[in-house]
Amino acid sequence: MQYFSVVGLCLLALATAQEVPTLSPVTSVKGKQFNRFVTIWLENTDYDKAAGDPNLKWLATQGITLTNYFGVTHPSMGNYVAAVAGDYFGINHDDYLEIPKNISTIADVLDAGKISWGEYQEDMPYTGYTPFEWVNQQTKANMYVRKHNPLVIFDSVSTNKDRLGLIKNTTVFWEDVKNEKLPQWMFITPNMTSDGHDSSVTVAGKWTRDFLNPLLNNTYFMKDTLVLVTFDENHTYTSQNKVFSILLGGAVDKSLHGTTDDNYYNHYSEISTVCANWGLPTLGRYDVGANVFSLVAKKTGDVVRVNPDLQNTYLNVSYPGPWNHKTWAAHPAPNVSLVINGREVLQSIKDQFKDGGNTYYNGSVEVPSGLVPPVLIKEGGAFNGSHGSNGNGNYSNNNGNNNNKNPANAAGKVTAFMPVVLATVVLGWFL
Repeated sequence: MQYFSVVGLCLLALATAQEVPTLSPVTSVKGKQFNRFVTIWLENTDYDKAAGDPNLKWLATQGITLTNYFGVTHPSMGNYVAAVAGDYFGINHDDYLEIPKNISTIADVLDAGKISWGEYQEDMPYTGYTPFEWVNQQTKANMYVRKHNPLVIFDSVSTNKDRLGLIKNTTVFWEDVKNEKLPQWMFITPNMTSDGHDSSVTVAGKWTRDFLNPLLNNTYFMKDTLVLVTFDENHTYTSQNKVFSILLGGAVDKSLHGTTDDNYYNHYSEISTVCANWGLPTLGRYDVGANVFSLVAKKTGDVVRVNPDLQNTYLNVSYPGPWNHKTWAAHPAPNVSLVINGREVLQSIKDQFKDGGNTYYNGSVEVPSGLVPPVLIKEGGAFNGSHGSNGNGNYSNNNGNNNNKNPANAAGKVTAFMPVVLATVVLGWFL
């Protein structure tokens, strides 16, 4: 049976490669602080160790160091999902996962705003590749992995060949730079060696500097571009999940080079910053309460709020959810009544969840973890985060398309559980 599974997957992959076009659409929607957003993710390194790397330290002199930027869980995949969906839905593993079409992402928000987007994945074998991994055929090193390619995890992308055509190898990135066909939103993932996962922060730092160095002198790339270099998570699970992060690019004035920003941010801030910059609607999840990067908030009028319990913010354990292998909980609906600085929830999400139900998104700057799990909240009035206070809204619930539902937890109650460190499962039979 395993043999036939492998054959079937190979045939499916071949068919996908033949059907998916490589696309490089260009738009020019003007933002308040930047006109292009690029995020580059590295792997599994404690803050101080990354800050001490010579190459990353040099990059910090070219921009703003975010001293209180946090990953939101362990292990890797939940962080990647969070950065594009505004929640990681309890994910506590790195297994193969397909998130159903009815779960919205930043791609839906960008499409609604007619803003081009794309992902560039180092060593992905071809455009729109969807299997679990791709190993180097000579060395057998673990190169590309699906868990580090956030949007392909969502069926709304992986089953749409026009969207898959926007997920390309980093070799295409350089072609798009040369041809001046870069999208306005980009997620760039180095391979498992280059990002430090299977190597070291020294390797990751060198790769990142080598990658960015020519771009920092490229007028086309730099013009009105904001680059975020960050890590998915820290390495030491018993310490705060704070990760070394830098903002740089043409959107960062030279007077700010070598400075620091001590405000509290996390991976959801990527979404909130993009939405604030272009005046886009939100996803109605943790993206709503996440702080907008101060550099951008000064232009958008967003209030950068204080995390009142920063010293006790750890975010090391996943809370229960529909894709938590240990403790299942019902899928929360977006809070369609949340409003932040005039930005409402995406209309298609409002339409989908118009009948009401349960949610745990309340617009707070603080986010839950497995040790401080989310709590379902009652329906109430809309929250306006522009005043920096919390509030409740109208909510809806969706329990459909949940392949990991545990009947024993069908009531959907959220309970705390003790910290668990899960080993990454490598499905060697997948190719």
